[in-house]
Formats: sequence, C-alpha cells, structure tokens
Amino acid sequence: MKTQHWVLTVLTIAVLLTGCQSTPAMTSTISEPSSSATSSTAQNSKNKEDIISSSSTKSSSAANTTSVQDCVPESTEKSQSFLNGSVFVGDSVTLKLKNYVTKRRKSDPGFFGTAAFLTAGSMGSGNALKPISQDSIHPYYNGEKSLLEDSAVKIGADKVYLMFGINDVAPYGVDGAAKNLETLAKRFCDKIPNVKIYIQSATPMLADKQQKTLNNPNLERYNKLVSEICKKQGWYFLDVASVMRDSTGALKAEYCSDPDDLGLHFTDTACEVWIHYILTHTGG
Repeated sequence: MKTQHWVLTVLTIAVLLTGCQSTPAMTSTISEPSSSATSSTAQNSKNKEDIISSSSTKSSSAANTTSVQDCVPESTEKSQSFLNGSVFVGDSVTLKLKNYVTKRRKSDPGFFGTAAFLTAGSMGSGNALKPISQDSIHPYYNGEKSLLEDSAVKIGADKVYLMFGINDVAPYGVDGAAKNLETLAKRFCDKIPNVKIYIQSATPMLADKQQKTLNNPNLERYNKLVSEICKKQGWYFLDVASVMRDSTGALKAEYCSDPDDLGLHFTDTACEVWIHYILTHTGG
C-alpha cells in the first residue's frame, strides 16, 4: 500500500508540473510580440475605439430622431407648374406657406403653380374629421365653410398635400394622431377618383419649446407611423422635417419665426427650403 501511495503521489506531481509549464510558454508567446506586431495591435485598438466612438455618435443622433422609412426619393427639380391642380391642407404651419406664396405671387403670378390652400390655425386631422358647425375648425372656401374633402372637390384638385400633427399629438396621442390622418386622407380618396395623396411629415420645434407630450421625439414617432401608413396605402410620404431640423433633431433656429412664442413656425427662408423640397420630391 505504501509503495502504491508513493507511485500515485509522484504521478500527480508530474501532471501538475506539466500543466504549470504549458501556461508560461503560451503567455510568453503573447506577451513578447515583435515591434511591428505591437504597432499593429495598437492601430487595431485605435480603429476599434474609432468605430465605437462613431457608433456612439450615431446612436446619440438616432436617439434624437426616429428613422423614417419609404420617403419619396429626391429627383430633378420640377417646374412650378407641377403644382397645378394641387391643394395644400394643414394648420398654421401651412398657413405660413400660404402667406409666403401669396406674397410671391404679387410679382410672379405663376409662383407655386395654381396650388390652392385649405388652412386654419389650430386645425388638426382630428378636428377636421368632425361635422361642420358654427364652432368647428374648418377653413372657408369661396365664403363657405365645408369639410376639407368637399372643398378640395370644389377646387378641382387632383393632388392633395396634407400636413398635420402639431395639433394632434397632444390630444390624441401618437397612434391616434396617425390613425386620424389616415382616415382623413381616405376621405379625399373617396371623393376624388385617382387623386394623388402626398403626406408631409410634421416638422420639429425649437429644443427649448418642447412640451410634455408635444415634443420632437413624439413628432418623429408620429412621422414614422405615418410613413408606414403611406407605404401600406400607396401614398407619397414627404419627409419635410429632414430639411428643417438641426443635428439634435430640433427646428433650426434660423428657420423659426416665433422663437419667443411657440417656436415652431417658419421664416420666409424656411418656406423657400420647403418649396424646393416639394419640387425635388415629386414621386416621378
């Protein structure tokens, strides 16, 4: 028994020594690279840090805006006459565009084609769906207050540009606001055979004017839902917000005409940018 115990002890020590010797050998190979290998390793480490840094930057930017898919791609700029037969429907943001176009037409009657406008301050897709009443928020056309789709028929529109969201996200939530816009757009389709529907994204606010519910992240979530609706319905989605926002996702300060008030309406310069975007994103 003593002999067997001695033999077993010797074998155990031998195995332990073998294992201990193999580890330093491997460590030596890794810890003593050539100078060129050291340089390569350092460069790889730097490249990795650069990639991580770039990824972090992109993630940070992505946190400010929600990616909108299936936008109408940019194309060669069309002439102003492309907008003949169009009607632009929206709230006070689009009302600013109407006022700008009206001013330009005084010296250039063909400016913005023959496009007409159906706009009203505080109007949203939600209250536009309500019946006509003395207190309802519907714009007048030829002295008569009508449902938007009925006014578009009277105008003879074959292209309808809709922009809502600012007055919808707070009272209806992001999902409800997007659904209301879809319902409203369908009303135009029902009333005007073969009408082309262009849905324009809601545009951003100044960073310091955001509210609890009405804010840039919620507006971008709304835009993403609307872009998905457009894909499903076969409508054109115009991401106007993409040319209005700064690197943080807020409205560019130089494009804002009311920085001391709501912080979301446009300057004349912003209207020019908007018009250029419309004429270079026509869907063919």
